[in-house]
Amino acid sequence: SNDQLAFYNDKLGLANTTSDIISTVEFNPSGELLATGDKGGRVVVFQREQETKSEPQRRGEYNVYSTFQSHDPEFDYLKSLEIEEKINKIRWLPQQNAAYFLLSTNDKTVKLWKISERDRRPEGYNLKDEDGRIRDPSTITSLRVPVLQNTDLMVEATARRVFSNAHTYHINSISVNSDLQTYISTDDLRVNLWNLEITDQSFNIVDIKPCNMEDLTEVITAAEFHPQQCNTLAYSSSRGSVRLCDMRKQALCDTHCKFFEEPEDPSTRSFFSEIISSISDIKFSHSGRFLMTRDYLTVKVWDLNMETRPVQTYQVHDYLRGKLCSLYENDCIFDKFECVWNGSDSVIMTGSYNNFFRMFDRNTKKDVTLEASRENSKPRAILKPRKVCVGGKRRKDEVTVDSLDFSKKILHSAWHPQENIIAVAASNNLYIFQDKVT
Repeated sequence: SNDQLAFYNDKLGLANTTSDIISTVEFNPSGELLATGDKGGRVVVFQREQETKSEPQRRGEYNVYSTFQSHDPEFDYLKSLEIEEKINKIRWLPQQNAAYFLLSTNDKTVKLWKISERDRRPEGYNLKDEDGRIRDPSTITSLRVPVLQNTDLMVEATARRVFSNAHTYHINSISVNSDLQTYISTDDLRVNLWNLEITDQSFNIVDIKPCNMEDLTEVITAAEFHPQQCNTLAYSSSRGSVRLCDMRKQALCDTHCKFFEEPEDPSTRSFFSEIISSISDIKFSHSGRFLMTRDYLTVKVWDLNMETRPVQTYQVHDYLRGKLCSLYENDCIFDKFECVWNGSDSVIMTGSYNNFFRMFDRNTKKDVTLEASRENSKPRAILKPRKVCVGGKRRKDEVTVDSLDFSKKILHSAWHPQENIIAVAASNNLYIFQDKVT
C-alpha cells in the first residue's frame, strides 16, 4: 500500500548551498532513469540498480549515473536583465536507441541533451601519434588499420540542440508531443511550438498578450500536450481555468475548444480568493481521459468530457485557510506545488508544508499524509502517516498548525511510470521511496 513506503536515498548532491536546491524532478518513460535539475543549472541523472541474485533487495536503489552543467547564468544586455541558470523543467523523450535524450529549460533557453555510454575508443591512427599530435606525412612508411580498444565505461552528456530567443517572458513549462517530433515551451503569455530538429524557428500557437498591458487579467501558468492525441494541448491560467485547444482547428489556438472552470462559491469569497485559485500545475492522466489541476489548497480531477465542474476535489491542506493572511505576508501563498499521477491513474500525489506530501486514492477515497525528512527517515524504514491537529486537544504524534515549518515544502515530485516508486524533492535533499519490500 502507498502508506507503507521504504526510504532509500537520503541526500544525493553536493554541499548545502542555495544553488543545490532541487527545482525539478522527472522519471524517464521506462522509470530506469531519474533526472533532477537545481538552481545552479546542473542536471543530475540517477540510474536504477539492477537486481542481482546475491542482493535482490538492491533493485529499486538509484545511484548517480551522470552529472552535467545544463545552463549557465547569462545577461540580457538589451534589457539589462540577469538570466539565472535555474532549471525550471526537465522532460524526457521516449528512448529510440541506446542513447537517452532529455529537454531542459531555464527562464529563456531550452536545450536538448543526449546522454550516451562509451566503453571503447579508437587507436592506431595513421596521421596522429599516440599522444594525439599530428604526424609528418613524409615519415609515414606504412598504413595501419585503426582498431577499437576497450576502456572504462564513460557516460557523456552532449547538447545536441539549443532553442533560444523565442520567449520574452519566463518559461514555466515544456511538454513533448506524442508525435515525438515537436514540443511546446510556455511562458506567462505565449505558447510556442518547436520541431525538435529546428532551432531557429518556432510557431506561436497561443498568445494572450493584450494590445494594452493594462488590460491584462491573467497569465498562463502551465501547459501540457495530451499523451495520445498529438493535436490536443491544455494550458492553465492564474484565474483558475484550463483551456483545451485543438491545433487542427486553426494555426493560432487563441480560441479554445473546451473551457474548464469551477464556479466560485460567493460565500467563501475573500481578498485571497483570486490568488489561491491560480493553478500551479496541470497533468493529463496516462489514459488521456482525465486532467488534474493543482491550486494552492486543492487538487481537482476533471473529466475531459465534462467542463462544468471537476469529478473529484481533494483538500490538500484546508487547515491553512485560516492562515492565508500570514501566508500572504511571508509570500508562501505564491508557492507553486506540482501534482503527479501514479502509473495506473488510481492515486495522485502532491506536496505540502513541513516536508509533508499527500496521497489520495481515487478508488478507496482514502488519503494519507507522509513526511520526507532526514530526522524520521532511515534507509528501509517504514514511513508512518502524519496528522495535523486542527483545534481541540492534540494527540500524540499529531502536529499543530502553528508548529508547521513553512520554509520546508515539497514543491517537486515524480512517480515511476509503472511501479510504486516516488521521488520527492525537499530543498536540496532528494528522497526516493517505494512500496515496502517483503
